[in-house]
Amino acid sequence: MLRRHLLAAAPLLALPAIAAPARAQGAAQGLAQKPTPSGSSGDPLRLIVPAPPGGPTDILARLLAEKAAPALGRPVVVENRAGAGGIIGTEAAARAAPDGSTIVLGHNQTHASNQAMMARLPYHVVDSFTPVAKLATVHHALVVPASSPSRDMTGLIARGRQGKLSYASSQAGSASHVIAETLARREKLDATHIPYRGAAPAATDTMAGIVDFYVATFPSVAPLVREGKLRALEIGAPSRLNDFPDVPTAAEAGVPYLAVDAWFGLFAPAGTPPAAVEAIGKAMLDALAEPSSEERLLAAGFTTDPLLPQPFAAFQREEVARWAEMVRLTGVTMEG
Repeated sequence: MLRRHLLAAAPLLALPAIAAPARAQGAAQGLAQKPTPSGSSGDPLRLIVPAPPGGPTDILARLLAEKAAPALGRPVVVENRAGAGGIIGTEAAARAAPDGSTIVLGHNQTHASNQAMMARLPYHVVDSFTPVAKLATVHHALVVPASSPSRDMTGLIARGRQGKLSYASSQAGSASHVIAETLARREKLDATHIPYRGAAPAATDTMAGIVDFYVATFPSVAPLVREGKLRALEIGAPSRLNDFPDVPTAAEAGVPYLAVDAWFGLFAPAGTPPAAVEAIGKAMLDALAEPSSEERLLAAGFTTDPLLPQPFAAFQREEVARWAEMVRLTGVTMEG
């Protein structure tokens, strides 16, 4: 029941807008106005989501599928292919025909950190794909049980230096794991990693006090913070959230290096014709710019953050290097 509560409640959370709808519209206008995608008119566009239904990635994908289909002139079919830290679905996209009929909604794990965490990743996060558009970001936050003696990050760090702590992650090798282990290494904490199979059970055991802290995407835990069942000690946002004014930013909490966002973007298989990439990207960014889309994404905890293919490619390369450094520091791999 709690898992359903978390997934159902996350879309109801309203966060402040950081990027205005006009920003997404401006990005979309930078694309050619009348490109024609590959494939005959009416053929479905397959949008692979390397995650199960109901989570943030799926919410974003289904909104885009609904809004972009009319502009594309063909249905957009969402295909959930979860497993192995996003590798299963992402590999399927990399191996798909580069004819404009398949795209994947990737993120910082599937298209950045996995490259450093797996010696034999079955695709290359950069070389196997053509960036289509960056879409949005979600902030991470560190939460502790409501009963925790740690009232702030200073207190948590002091406890971790004096005695053993434990921390949850949504999965071994996830961003949740890497960010928390970065804290442990940089602050020299004695902390044991407890991996879970998803955000909901990790939040459940944190709430119950079975683990001492958990770094989570904020929308997945915000309802529990609001209800007083979890306490957020920091959030990796540039400023405090209007709905949670008592939660300090990572910088204010003295841990600016924890301000690591989850980001989401669209990729096509390498070699997809530029005209198809333009057509799909324009339709998706136009869909993102619609006021109703902005409202729904804000309610689900996203900040729209659009980028065209070229700047998105540059951003991705920077993220690959950033996550490689974090993986080097922490020693985290997909195996745990």
